[in-house]
Amino acid sequence: MAAVMDGGATMRAMGINGFGGPEVLTPVTVARPVPMPTEVLVRVYAAGVNPLDLRTREGLPTPAADALGTPPHILGWEVSGVVEETGRGEFLFAPGDEVFGLLWLPRPAGAYAEFVAAPSRQFARKPVTIDHDHAAAVPLAGLTAWQVLTDLAGLRPGQRVLVHGAGGGVGHLAVQFAKRLGAHVTATASKGKHDWLRELGADELIDYREIPFERVARDIDIVLDLVGMVQPDTALRSLEVLRPGGLFIPVAPGRPAGFAERADAVGVRLAPEPLVEPDGHGLARLAALIDNGELDVHVDRVFPLEEAANAHLHAGKGATGKTVLHVVR
Repeated sequence: MAAVMDGGATMRAMGINGFGGPEVLTPVTVARPVPMPTEVLVRVYAAGVNPLDLRTREGLPTPAADALGTPPHILGWEVSGVVEETGRGEFLFAPGDEVFGLLWLPRPAGAYAEFVAAPSRQFARKPVTIDHDHAAAVPLAGLTAWQVLTDLAGLRPGQRVLVHGAGGGVGHLAVQFAKRLGAHVTATASKGKHDWLRELGADELIDYREIPFERVARDIDIVLDLVGMVQPDTALRSLEVLRPGGLFIPVAPGRPAGFAERADAVGVRLAPEPLVEPDGHGLARLAALIDNGELDVHVDRVFPLEEAANAHLHAGKGATGKTVLHVVR
């Protein structure tokens, strides 16, 4: 994190002193950051909880692992809050502005805290039609879904998209984006999420617990794998439903050994594992969709900052949509 720390002011945060289960998340008091030139200091109202946070806490390989190094750490990369102070040369925002953002990824951002400092262009103005808890659920998940479907996949109208893990944070937004871009959307999710996902735009729903998806899905152009190591055979089975020349996008980590060779053998393209990028302009576009009623953000449950361990437990069980930490008191 580029911002310096103010040795005279402190803030509440949830830190980890070692890798392990949710219990390693403990309350800490740390120095409050000070915005450097072109940065803003934001009072955090809410912070999103993501699979990246859980895997990083466990000490598993993640895109952020090399940048983080060894604990202690303050986890979290997405926030919604209010601008408290601006650094020299910053002109996009002023104190009192409500903003949301995806910060610093893959470098540490320290979002599980009362304040964060980051470049102003990693933020956008918060959607006015939703509260901070819902806004904090958008940046990482929303930008991931948008960037992989547009910039990576180049999704075109009429293509057929299969979203694995459609009921999660990235998945429920990906369903909406894919449908908005003109795709036919097939989604795998537990049966209890089917009606909700159908309302979001999914054309076909498959309960992966009751029937193998490869018996139903056919001629798929793009597979978005948001399951990964949780169900590693999903990747191999996906090769059976992709058309020749189709694209497999491994958003969640974890593929069986030899998967790339198998994909090549059957004529399926394998995208590089994507890493979402902070993008204030992209967030502004998502905020407009939300305020126009064209994008629904679902928050499964909100926990106080001090209950971050319980939030991780909840998120790890497969929340519907996103899990969020409410930070401000």
